[in-house]
Amino acid sequence: MRADRLIQALLLLQGRPQITAAELAAELEVSVPTARRDLEALAMSGVPIYPSRGRGGGWRLIGGARTDLTGLTEGEVVSVLIGLTQSGGADPERLAAVRKLVRAMPEPFREPAQRVAAATVRDLPWGEVADPATAETVAELQRAIARARRVQLEYDGSRGIRAMELVPLVVGSRGPHWYLLAAPPADAGDVADAVGLRTYRVDRIRTLATLAERGAPPSGFDAAQAWADMVGRVEDLRGEVRATVRVQPWAVRALCDRFGAQARILDAEPDGEGRTFIEVSAHRADALAEQLAGWTDAVEVEGPVEVRAALHALGERIAARYAPGAQIR
Repeated sequence: MRADRLIQALLLLQGRPQITAAELAAELEVSVPTARRDLEALAMSGVPIYPSRGRGGGWRLIGGARTDLTGLTEGEVVSVLIGLTQSGGADPERLAAVRKLVRAMPEPFREPAQRVAAATVRDLPWGEVADPATAETVAELQRAIARARRVQLEYDGSRGIRAMELVPLVVGSRGPHWYLLAAPPADAGDVADAVGLRTYRVDRIRTLATLAERGAPPSGFDAAQAWADMVGRVEDLRGEVRATVRVQPWAVRALCDRFGAQARILDAEPDGEGRTFIEVSAHRADALAEQLAGWTDAVEVEGPVEVRAALHALGERIAARYAPGAQIR
């Protein structure tokens, strides 16, 4: 553990003009005396650091030693962050690694690294299966964000394939899909026009090129809030039809995991069989019925009538399709 701390301390030193023992202790989540002993151990091992005393003092790397002790180039730093932010979910270890890496970056690299870390979201699932085909497109968008550049792309949307020039602002995933939040550049300057902020499915981007023109977020833009607002709008659209269901105790967690934000445990007491009341939602009654059909042994739909009717109709279609002697189409 101490060797790991010493490496982190060295990275922090090479990324800043100086650091105090108190600041290092806060970064490494250790006591100030421990941080001071780590700094002294680095000095004794031959690392060219020295303390400056008095008000405004701290520990510094001598001369130009702090420029980049890792040997990483700016492109390599961004590539490492892209790998960390795209792989897996937002587990604590990965988030901690991203934070530490960004803090340890040399000053010239830190701003691009911060842009990638802040503008990439790995979110709760809307689906189950990851889609690896878009990884390179996501990486290219992340590189454009890191460099504060615009992109030119062809997007296959509801109105067919269209060419557009955009300022990429946030890339994030929900289950199997990656999404891009982007806006066209404002009429004057190199800043994105916040009024034109839209959401794009990354797997519908047919071609993508990063441009030389600068593309910066609008003043005060909050990537996390923009993503949360987008998710809220989509969830509202997805949840126009709601049903109350009674769920067997052993299936409560699985059902909530499957429906994600579209499931809400109600305050009502469990019924006489210990079943929990849960509200689930979808954008249409038939879509909600299709999602609930596979839970017949664990879930009973109380209402509304339209969802029960949709389940009945679905059951009749399944029975007719697979009745003994039914013709295979």
